[in-house]
Amino acid sequence: MTAVCVLPIQIGNGVAMYSCFLDNTPDKKWKTEEVKFLYDAMKILQSILTKRIQKNSLASSFASLEAILDNVGSAIYVRDIETGSPLFANRVLKSVFAEEFASGSLDELFDAALPESKEIGTYEVNHVARNRWYDLHYTYINWVDGRKVSLCAAYDVTDKKSYQRRIEQQAYTDFLTGLYNRMCCERDLAMHIDAAKTSGTKGALLYLDLDDFKHINDGLGHQYGDVLLKAISHSLQRIEGIKNTCYRMGGDEFVIIVPPESYSSFKRIIEQIEDIFSKPWYLKDADYYCTMSMGVVEFPESGASVLDLIKKADIAMYDAKKSGKNRVAQYSDNIVSSSSERLGMEKSMRDAMTSGYREFEVYYQPIVDVTENNSCVGAEALIRWNSSELGFIAPSDFIPLAEYLGLINPIGNHVLRKACETCKFWNDNGHPNYKVNVNLSVVQLLQSDIVDIVARTIKETGITPKNLTLEVTESLAINDMERMKTILNGIKELGVKLALDDFGTGYSSLSHIREIPFDVIKVDQSFVKDLADSAYSQSFVKMVAELAETIGVNVCVEGIETEQQYKVLEGMKIKMIQGFYFDKPMPQEDFVNKYVK
Repeated sequence: MTAVCVLPIQIGNGVAMYSCFLDNTPDKKWKTEEVKFLYDAMKILQSILTKRIQKNSLASSFASLEAILDNVGSAIYVRDIETGSPLFANRVLKSVFAEEFASGSLDELFDAALPESKEIGTYEVNHVARNRWYDLHYTYINWVDGRKVSLCAAYDVTDKKSYQRRIEQQAYTDFLTGLYNRMCCERDLAMHIDAAKTSGTKGALLYLDLDDFKHINDGLGHQYGDVLLKAISHSLQRIEGIKNTCYRMGGDEFVIIVPPESYSSFKRIIEQIEDIFSKPWYLKDADYYCTMSMGVVEFPESGASVLDLIKKADIAMYDAKKSGKNRVAQYSDNIVSSSSERLGMEKSMRDAMTSGYREFEVYYQPIVDVTENNSCVGAEALIRWNSSELGFIAPSDFIPLAEYLGLINPIGNHVLRKACETCKFWNDNGHPNYKVNVNLSVVQLLQSDIVDIVARTIKETGITPKNLTLEVTESLAINDMERMKTILNGIKELGVKLALDDFGTGYSSLSHIREIPFDVIKVDQSFVKDLADSAYSQSFVKMVAELAETIGVNVCVEGIETEQQYKVLEGMKIKMIQGFYFDKPMPQEDFVNKYVK
């Protein structure tokens, strides 16, 4: 028989195999010394097998780890913490940083991006030479052989950064003009306010609103309005000191921050802005004027709140518009109450419109014919507002607000209808030749259906067309000559008369006057105030009268208040006169009692 001694071989925590020792000696009995020897031999075999398996497992683990790390998108670099020697670099790193890998300068590349403390974390790195951005993740791990190592993983985020920049640009930039937008303005203004407070200096905020920009959009089309906005933006950016602090707030509103470092040039900057808007803009093969109204507020003396400063600059801008447009207004405490009044007036105006315009009254100022012994030949219709909440409000206060709010069209159309109804009453009550003059605002005249509105009003009120005279301002008449000619000729074809109002205050030339079919030229009252004493004013009025006679139109002089002014006009071939010297504007009932009955 064969004697057998079987001993288990353990690898790890379990029995991996058994070792068998054989002895063919008959009736063999294992001695203690022999068993101990066999046990020691088994232990040696177990140790050899364990190391061989561990070595194979380590190689297999490293191969698996290498395969995994070679297929990730990050560039990975592993170093021994103690010696600093490189232990591993994956395929991406060898490809992306081939030059550094070949030259052995990877350590310098990564160490330069890390803080001295070598703290675990993620760091943003700009590789200037490559013009690339990387997110660098630094950490410590136990390597496959148990050693503690450092691991750097670099992930290319250049495209992500570019996308973030585009998103930020869209968030802070106006798409049309390329200027910064309101959000960016508020952010930058806060920064400049803090800088001014810290340094003890000043800055300024300029709030610009284009005057009558709607006329460009309506008259030429929105594409030309966009062209104008871009041209204005480029012009503003060329001004030294504010190149990077120009903002479009939306629509036709711009804000300019004069930062503390440019404050010494504050007045010069405003003058340059005014100079930009004093020149015409070339649009659609012609020159067009577009002015602006500007509100100015200084900081930090007028406040340190971003929204408060913008609000104050806006209040000052509206004050400039209210004062006649094409002006600059400095914010002061005096106009704060004006802003509150404006809000109350806006509410009352909207209420008055929704309640049937009853608070809006049409007054009539007589127009006399000098060649007919100063007899009344009609009147100019003038709107008045007697608010139930605010009392009587001057036209100079509420008309600019109505224009600013976009309410002038319905109000103006209401006045046109009431004036035509009134004139029809005069004509039916003994004065068939009485005429009524109605002012058309710039916005009103540029309504796309203005000719239809006038025609419908004539038909529905029954007024004789020749007894209606529509007055347009001189600056409007030349703003878009071709469009104006089309509109005004359309109105003329209805049989309506046309008057050129405020003559002498705009930019017109004699050719402009000849091109548009006016029946009357109205001399602005600014030339009448000093008519009795000013040789210039007298010469101007005389020149207009002679011009009118030459081209076959009548002249009406507005604002005659004294006998001296009236006498100066004698012999000047003036046909019609209007002013307090003859009578003031009055309600319809008073006019009827005095000039109709």
